[in-house]
Amino acid sequence: MQRLVPFTKILMTIAFSVWAVLFQTPYELTLLLALELIILLVTGLLGKQFKAVLVLAAFAVFLAVVQYLGGGTLESAYVTGLRMLCMTMVFIMLLATTKLQDLTAALVTQCKIPYEYAFMFTAALRFVPDFIAESKAVQEAQACRGLALDGNIFKRFASYGSVIQPLLLKSLGRSETMALSLELRGFGNKDHSFVATVGMRSLDYVVVAVLVLLTAAIIMYVRGAF
Repeated sequence: MQRLVPFTKILMTIAFSVWAVLFQTPYELTLLLALELIILLVTGLLGKQFKAVLVLAAFAVFLAVVQYLGGGTLESAYVTGLRMLCMTMVFIMLLATTKLQDLTAALVTQCKIPYEYAFMFTAALRFVPDFIAESKAVQEAQACRGLALDGNIFKRFASYGSVIQPLLLKSLGRSETMALSLELRGFGNKDHSFVATVGMRSLDYVVVAVLVLLTAAIIMYVRGAF
C-alpha cells in the first residue's frame, strides 16, 4: 500500500465501497470483509490499526442490533452491519498509509476537487487526533479539580458538561488561529502548487486495471450474467 499513490488508493476506496453496495447477501459481504482483512494483514496494518478495527466492528454490531430492533430481519441486520464495516474498513488502508498533504494534492490535481473542499476534508482528518488528545487532557485536568466522571448515565452526562465547555473554547481558539494563519498565507488564491509528487506509476496502472475488471465482473455477477 505504501508504494501506491494516493489517487490509486482513492479509487480502491471507491471500488470497495461500490462492491459493498452491490453485494446483497451476508455471504458475499463476508467474503469482501475477509478480503479487506487479508489486505490489512499482508500490508502489516492489521496489527497497527487493531484498535480502530475493533471500534468499527463494535459500531457495526450496534448498527445491526438497531436494524433488527427496528423491525428488520436477521439477514438484513447482518447485511447492514457487514456493509457498514466493509465500507469503513477500507478507509483505514487509505488514511493509515497516506500523508494528508499527499491526499490533498491528489484530490485537487487528479480528482479535480476544488482546493477549499479538499483542504476542509483533510484538515478535519488532521485535527481529529488533536481533538481526542485535548479531550483527554481536559478530563484529566477536571479530575484533578475533583470532577467525578463515574456514576449512572445521567450523572455522567451532567459531569461531561464541565469537559465539553473548555474543550469547545479551545477548539474555537484553534479555529481562529488557523483562520488567521490561512489568511496570512493567501488561502483562497486560485494558483496552487504542491511539493508532493502524486503521479501514477506502472504499479498504479496495474492496480487500477484490476479494480476496473473486478468491478465489471461483480456487476455482471449481480445482474446474473454468470
